[in-house]
Amino acid sequence: MLLAIDIGNTNVTCGIFAGKKLKKQFDLPTWAYNQNRLAKKLKNCPKISAAIICSVVPKLTRIIQQDLKFLTGRNAYIIGKDLVVPIENRYRIPGQVGQDRLVNAYAAVCLYACPLVVIDSGTAITFDVISKNKAYLGGLIVPGMRISLEALKEKTALLPQVELQPPKTLIGRDTKNSMLSGIIFGTAALSKEVTERIKRIIGKHLLVIGTGGNIALIKKYSGLKIKINPSLTLIGMELIYNTKIAKNSKFQKNS
Repeated sequence: MLLAIDIGNTNVTCGIFAGKKLKKQFDLPTWAYNQNRLAKKLKNCPKISAAIICSVVPKLTRIIQQDLKFLTGRNAYIIGKDLVVPIENRYRIPGQVGQDRLVNAYAAVCLYACPLVVIDSGTAITFDVISKNKAYLGGLIVPGMRISLEALKEKTALLPQVELQPPKTLIGRDTKNSMLSGIIFGTAALSKEVTERIKRIIGKHLLVIGTGGNIALIKKYSGLKIKINPSLTLIGMELIYNTKIAKNSKFQKNS
């Protein structure tokens, strides 16, 4: 079995693959991660033969590497260090683009028709554009909805802390719902306008793929036709592993 771990700013998302099939997926809060939490989740999965990590939190990457060595006796492959995402990267400075964004782009290229844009709605919201020739062109990064709500609380004197949830109406009639309406309808409108502008550059047949914890809110309130794949990053990691490693594996259990 392959263990794929996507280390994000909000969650550590883990997927266990048997062959090419995703058998189990679970999240651990990034802020509360510890080895015991991971060990409990892996307790019923003793046949892990390989592990792969994609991370945007370098400090936690090192911790989870060590934990995996202890729990499985194996060294994990790190995307961006041990494995290069096999996609043409046209970023002006290729090393600046997050590995999670490249993994999403590669997974989308393998699963769907190009050209396309991947909207990943998590801690931040990213728009990643792939050409009809399957090249990664770049994209946009904007604050996620929870970050935006937190910023309103932290940077103002009177606005309260508000938990992210669907707004009742477009025109909020109290402070809480005014904030929710502004953030969610605002993000949805931004997403729709950005996507329309990308279409004018890339082509009207642009396919929109969505992932991330809050993508359903963007789809609902933007009116965009979005094909949601909540496991896109994990699937991309499995595809990279099987492309780069599985057929000629150097991944050996440590004695």
